[in-house]
Amino acid sequence: MKEVRVLLIYPPEQNWPETMCKPNGSLAYPMLAGALLRAGFEVDVYDACVGNDDDDLKEVFYKSTPLQSGMIRTGVSEERILAIASTYDVIGITSIFSQQETMALRVIKSIREAFPDKLIISGGVNARHRMKHFFNSGVDIICTSEAENTIVDIVKTVARGSRSFDHIAKIAFKRDEKIIVSQVKEDIIWNLDDLPLPAWHSLPNERYWKIGRPHGGHFSENEELRYASMMTSLGCPFKCSFCHIAGELEETSSGPIGKFRIKSDDRVLEEMDLLSELGVKQIFIEDDSLLGKKKRAVRLIKKIIGLGFDILNVNGINIIHLVKIDKSTKRFLPDYEVIETLAAAGFRDITLPFESGNERIIKKYASNKWSLSRVDVPELIKACNEHSIRISGNFMMGFPDETEEEVYTTVEYAKKCMASGLNAANFFLCMPLPGTPLFDMSISMGNLAPDYSPDRMHWQKANMINTTVPPQKLEEIRDRAWEDVNGEAYRNYKKSMIVDKNTGEIHDG
Repeated sequence: MKEVRVLLIYPPEQNWPETMCKPNGSLAYPMLAGALLRAGFEVDVYDACVGNDDDDLKEVFYKSTPLQSGMIRTGVSEERILAIASTYDVIGITSIFSQQETMALRVIKSIREAFPDKLIISGGVNARHRMKHFFNSGVDIICTSEAENTIVDIVKTVARGSRSFDHIAKIAFKRDEKIIVSQVKEDIIWNLDDLPLPAWHSLPNERYWKIGRPHGGHFSENEELRYASMMTSLGCPFKCSFCHIAGELEETSSGPIGKFRIKSDDRVLEEMDLLSELGVKQIFIEDDSLLGKKKRAVRLIKKIIGLGFDILNVNGINIIHLVKIDKSTKRFLPDYEVIETLAAAGFRDITLPFESGNERIIKKYASNKWSLSRVDVPELIKACNEHSIRISGNFMMGFPDETEEEVYTTVEYAKKCMASGLNAANFFLCMPLPGTPLFDMSISMGNLAPDYSPDRMHWQKANMINTTVPPQKLEEIRDRAWEDVNGEAYRNYKKSMIVDKNTGEIHDG
């Protein structure tokens, strides 16, 4: 066995002008690094958006470069990336977010041209559904599913001096200019306690905290940020058409990783102990469905009480899980046990996926996962506010057959929620991301051009064509809705960090 050094790279970020750049810092690399460390391999993580202690944040993060696409690039130079990569044998570059595909491909091409013999691995929902582009850019292997075991098998093979990967499950590679998807069978990890502990220490946490731009939450001006993300479960009981989970099925190359699976209470507490040792004060729970098994979640959350964390949730607490049926009225009212437990455990920010103000849209596109007419939303918002939990809402618009009247119905519904005490309303334009049923639907129905640009797959951009409401009109409605529905203080808070569209410089105020 020869020594193999592995480098996992977050590419530089790209953003549209006047939008805030936030470091990626996703859980993918701590989880993969944890797997490699457990197997005894050397692995490092380099975030090319923020650099490491040898990089000056003022030069790397706070001075950005305009791109020909009209977007803004934030991160270290290509030369710096190559210098870092030069001493490693295996390079891993994930691609989860479609909008960042261009940056990932540029890093891959650059490394391939400079170092033809290095093994380059990619993965993530975007990479596995855009294989042709990734292989053409120089990737050797694409992981088609959860990759904690897969990346260890790949590195073990390299350590044995081999470049033959036919025996490994859940990968794709090229041979004789053809893409080969492995037919080796291997079950997914059902018991999440078998997963390695995430290597959060491998991230440039101090740099993230100094920058102070997590992907959600609301913080006071002088609040010390020492945040991290974690997951207590994987998968989701819902199968919304705009979510990749709905496409992660038994018969697909990913296997049924969309199935809802949980970590034990003891495992979650062990992970929180690790975060505490790192000095983390705020934890973002990133589960796709934290309350997917409500009794389990309440039991677990009660054990978190007193650990001293502020808990924030920007994803995965569905409305139906915060309410329970009132048998006399047949309506869903606040589940006070759940809300009180969340508050006692330190939950202070929760974002609720309302999705739409139209029952038809929720039924057709969002798994019919909650009922506008049967849930007492004003009482739910009131109950959360009474327990000092800030509630914001996510609202989507621009579905292929959604009418202008339905779009405005969603805007008016958001206004009603704000009047009931909602703290903020986020308006998203529907994105047909690769790997989702909505993507396949959009291609087949002519709502997405075959030469679509992944760069535009941003929640403020209308990506589809031939929609009932024209794309430009949708963007105008979305922008106006955000301005009209949210309060001045919240708008100013979100605008407090912008990108100068003329110079590309990111600055405060």
